[in-house]
Amino acid sequence: QLQLVESGGGLVRPGGSLRLSCAVSGFSLNAYAIGWFRQAPGKEREGVSCISSRSGNANYVDSVKGRFTVSRDVAKNTVYLQMNSLEPEDTAVYHCAAEFEGTCWRLSQRNGGDAYDYWGQGTQVTVSS
Repeated sequence: QLQLVESGGGLVRPGGSLRLSCAVSGFSLNAYAIGWFRQAPGKEREGVSCISSRSGNANYVDSVKGRFTVSRDVAKNTVYLQMNSLEPEDTAVYHCAAEFEGTCWRLSQRNGGDAYDYWGQGTQVTVSS
């Protein structure tokens, strides 16, 4: 059974950092791209970052470039999202999702998450002073 479990969310002050983890089971990270998506109250879900399946290339939307870093540890079946210089606008529930043989090309598209097959339950990130 394919499963994704996020952790690492919490409350942080503006300018602070958090590291989210996405632990996967039932499949290999070499076969699935892992995308990070977020949804704030009253807003549509948006893509944040993605690491592709075979090559492990990292991708980011413009709003987080230079602040967020996605990485993976294939041996540990875990993908990380390091978030620095957090802003109140980053407040949302963050989900990781898996796409078979994904290349992340739809990350920044509206409804780009529709390409993903499996989702985690999400972790809350709140940036507030």
